[in-house]
Amino acid sequence: MTTFFTLWWLIPIVLSIIFYKFVLRVFFGMVIVPEDKIGLVTKKFVLFGTDKSLPDGRIIATKGEAGFQAQTLAPGLYWAMWIWQYSVDMTAFTIIPEGKIGLVLSKDGKEIPTGRILARKVDSDNFQDATAFLNNGGQKGRQSAFITTGSYRINTFLFEIVMADQIKIFENMVGIVTALDGDPIPQGQIAGKYVDGHNNFQDFDFFLEQGGNRGLQPQVMLAGSYYINSWAIQIEQNPMTDVPIGYVGVVISYIGEDGKDVTGETFKHGNIVSKGQRGVWMEPFGPGKYALNKYTTKLEPVPTTNLVLNWANARSESHDLDKNLSTITVRSKDGFPFNLDVAQIIHVPANEAPKVIARFGSMTNLVSQVLEPTIGNYFRNSAQDSDVISFLSTRKERQESAKNHIKAVLDEYNVNAVDTLIGDIVPPDSLMKTLTDRKIAEEEQKTYQTQRMAQEQRQGVEKETAIADMQKEIVKASQSVEIAQRTADATVKKAEGDATSLKLNVNAEAEATKMRANAEAEATKARAGAQAEATKLNASAEAEKISKTGLAEAEKIMAIGKSTAEAYQLQVSAMGGDNFTKYKITEEIGKGNIKVIPDVLISGANGSEGGISGLLGMKLMEMMDTKNDKDESKKK
Repeated sequence: MTTFFTLWWLIPIVLSIIFYKFVLRVFFGMVIVPEDKIGLVTKKFVLFGTDKSLPDGRIIATKGEAGFQAQTLAPGLYWAMWIWQYSVDMTAFTIIPEGKIGLVLSKDGKEIPTGRILARKVDSDNFQDATAFLNNGGQKGRQSAFITTGSYRINTFLFEIVMADQIKIFENMVGIVTALDGDPIPQGQIAGKYVDGHNNFQDFDFFLEQGGNRGLQPQVMLAGSYYINSWAIQIEQNPMTDVPIGYVGVVISYIGEDGKDVTGETFKHGNIVSKGQRGVWMEPFGPGKYALNKYTTKLEPVPTTNLVLNWANARSESHDLDKNLSTITVRSKDGFPFNLDVAQIIHVPANEAPKVIARFGSMTNLVSQVLEPTIGNYFRNSAQDSDVISFLSTRKERQESAKNHIKAVLDEYNVNAVDTLIGDIVPPDSLMKTLTDRKIAEEEQKTYQTQRMAQEQRQGVEKETAIADMQKEIVKASQSVEIAQRTADATVKKAEGDATSLKLNVNAEAEATKMRANAEAEATKARAGAQAEATKLNASAEAEKISKTGLAEAEKIMAIGKSTAEAYQLQVSAMGGDNFTKYKITEEIGKGNIKVIPDVLISGANGSEGGISGLLGMKLMEMMDTKNDKDESKKK
């Protein structure tokens, strides 16, 4: 017992720890808002102040009135939120996932003006500041503004968030826009005016500020993803307008200002205007894809290649412009009805296509209103001027005449007629039978004539064959005579040829001998002339040589004599005249081997035999000298 009483004071402490939140909430008005929540406050009553209740028509308090409070509690700790005066509801953040937008519906605010269906945007921090929204004139109802992907602290007492998908325009598609709010469309127009700057209708408030009209819009949206308020904008996706190769697209606009006709005075079948104005545009679109609003414009395709149209029951082209055309039935001058197929080739120039559309509205109308009656009536009228047989036989001429006539007609409609072709011509069966029988009879008659001529030719051949057989022997004899005659002629010709050949040989030999003699004479003459010329040249050269040698020798002798004379003069000066003379005599005796003393001296001192003895001695010496010379010669 003692222990129990000693611990009783611990019970309040334990209870306080367990119920501290309740205690703090009741006695201190503490409120804790988690980090992923916001607190929505409801004020039950007002103790002090004049504004104790909300004005009529309001459900959200902005000045402390009793009721739902515009101010929310962000995550955190708050005091004095007495439990008997305030109730706080915890709610999660509003999260807009990827690919979505949040459309906002306000439960309080000013009334939307009459004629409008959406509340205009006011500054409210993306609807997170309810007080600012209401104080800035926010309107109740569906809002033109919206919130995109993210987390927001939204007061759900005031705002309701509706999730909507992001708008996607697919490839090769075009978005046609209809605005659900805005000014009324001007009278006389089927679509609103063109407004720039609203970023493909993603800023609808700017669209409204610029006076955008509700209803069909002239602008279109191309492929992509967009944040579009589906309460403000509706989008219809349609395929892009395709102009294939070989065509041009003539644009007919149902909107815009009334344009001035640009064709001048020559074209009086409709107004053709500039691009952007109401009417048929002067400039057609070439092959390609175009983002056109099918409710405000129409594109009429016009083929610019050669176009074939068939008036034939069994044939039609892929363009189907001739699907309602059929074989033409005509009646001839002689009363026979018959059918004929016709093909017409036309060409519409690209720059003339707007005029064709302005005049007829479409290529189908051109075929039904011009080509079909023109061609049909021409051939019906042409057939009435001729019978069937003549029509068949003059087909080429009638085809050329039809081409020229139809070309002149189509030129007035800005269409070129390339060619007109007549196909099958089907006359009546009864007439065809008559013609066939007639033709068969004519062919049989030709056959009989051919057979008769063949028989006549056969008889002629047999006759000629018999004559040819009888003529065989005659021809053989005639050939024998001819051969003999030819042989005799050949013999004569051979003899004449031999004689002529011999004569030619003799004449040739004589001519050759004469030519050889002439050639020899000419050669001798030429050699004599050459020898004479050579002798003359040699003599001239020898004379030139002797002359030049003599001159050289003379000059040499003169030079030697001059130098010798000068030498003699110097020697005379040196030795004296007498001494020099004696010296030169002695030098010349020595050079000339002159014997001063004779080898044999013959004298007469010893009697009369002295002279004879001397002569004998000289003779003996000469004989010895001769012998010595011979011996030396043998040795050599």
